[in-house]
Amino acid sequence: MSTHHNVLIIGGGTAGIMTAAQLLKKDNSMDVAIIEPSDKHFYQPAWTLVGAGTYDMKKTERTMASVMPSGATWIKDYATGFDTENNVVKTQNKGNISYDYLAVAPGLVMAPEMIEGLPEALDKGVVCSNYTDPEHTWNVIKNFKGGNAVFTQPTTPIKCGGAPQKIAYLAADYFRKNNLSSKTNVVFATPGSVIFGVKPIKETLMKVINRYNIEFKPHYAPIRIDADKKMIYFKYVASDENQCVVNEDNSLGEKLNINGNIEMPFDMLHLAPPQAAPQFVRDSNLVNDAGWLDVNHNTLQHNIFSNVFGLGDVAALPTAKTGAAIRKQVPVVVENITRLQKHKDEMDASYKGYSSCPLVTGYGKMVLAEFDYSGNFTPDPKLKQMLIKDSSKEHWRLWFLKKFMLPYLYWNKMMKGENV
Repeated sequence: MSTHHNVLIIGGGTAGIMTAAQLLKKDNSMDVAIIEPSDKHFYQPAWTLVGAGTYDMKKTERTMASVMPSGATWIKDYATGFDTENNVVKTQNKGNISYDYLAVAPGLVMAPEMIEGLPEALDKGVVCSNYTDPEHTWNVIKNFKGGNAVFTQPTTPIKCGGAPQKIAYLAADYFRKNNLSSKTNVVFATPGSVIFGVKPIKETLMKVINRYNIEFKPHYAPIRIDADKKMIYFKYVASDENQCVVNEDNSLGEKLNINGNIEMPFDMLHLAPPQAAPQFVRDSNLVNDAGWLDVNHNTLQHNIFSNVFGLGDVAALPTAKTGAAIRKQVPVVVENITRLQKHKDEMDASYKGYSSCPLVTGYGKMVLAEFDYSGNFTPDPKLKQMLIKDSSKEHWRLWFLKKFMLPYLYWNKMMKGENV
C-alpha cells in the first residue's frame, strides 16, 4: 500500500465519505485515501426515532466497505497524530502516511467524564442517551411509570444540538398516549437561554412545550450525577447570579444545596454527554484554544496550513454540527482543493454556515429549522414541492421527510457523491 496520497481524508463518517465520493466524481483518476478504523457506518440522525421506538436500529447501520467510494483507498487504521510541517499523518499500525492535501473529518467523541458521575451512571443503566445507546432509551421510556423525567444537555458543543429536546417531546407524547401525563413531570433543562436560537422556530417550540406541560429550565448546566441517589446537580449559569431559581415545595423536589447548586431528583434521565474533538486532534497544532479544528469559516481551509481543510463535527464553525451542515460543507472543500490542485490560490467556494435541525415534536409531527451563521431562517424552496408552506410550523409531511425520505437520500445520493 502506498504511503503517499494526493488527497488524504481522516474519517469515514458522513463528511469523509462524501468528500471522497465528490472528489472522485470530479476526477475518477484522483488518488484519494480515507483513514478509518471502523467496520461500520451509521446513519445517526435516525437514532432519535430509534430512542422513541419508531425506527429499527439495524436500518441505521451499513458496513464501511459498502459506503467506501469506488476508487478510494481505504486505510483501515487509527490516525494518531500529525506532522504538519512534513505533510504527514501518523497512524497506529501503518506508520506515516504523507499527503499533498489533507481533509480532517474524524467527527467528535463522547466525553462523559466531563460531568462527574456520568460515566458510572451510564454504565449502571440509570441514565439513558440516544447519543450512545438509543435502544436503551426506548426501553427506559416504555418502562417508565411516572415521576420526574428529566432531559438535559451539556455546556460543550454537541452534534445535532436539537436532539436532546426532540426525545423530550417524543417521550412526553408517549407518556400522554399511555395515560402517564398526570403523574409525570417532564423537564427540559439546558445551559442555553432559549429553546432555539431561530425566532420562528422558537415560537413554535414554546407552543409545543406548553402543550405537553414541559417544565422548561434555561441556564441549567449539569455538573454532577449521583446514580445511587438518582439525583442530578445543576449549576445556574445566567448572568444574573442573584435571581431566585428554586421555590420551596416545588413539584419537582428541586432544592439549592450548600454550594449554591440545584439538586433535582429524577426517575428517568436522558442526557447528551459532553463532546469534544478526538484526542489526537486536540493534541495537535491544528486546533483553536477551545480544542476544535481551526478553519476559515467560509473556505474551510485551515487558518495556518493552506493544504489542510476541516469539515464536519470536528471543525470550529459557529453553526450546528449536523449532517445537513456537512452536505453544504463538502462541495466547498471539494471545489477549493480542486482549485489548489490547479495552482489557483484564491478560494472560490464559500460556506455560509447553513445547517438544519429536523425537530421532531411528537409522533407524526415535525418542524424543520434551517438557518445560517447569522441565525436567519432559510427554508429550502424545494419544500414547496412537498406542499409545505411554512416549515417553522409542525407538519406531518416533515415527519415523513425525516423518517423515510432523508434516510433514502443519505444512503443513495449523499454517500454516492451527489449534491442534494
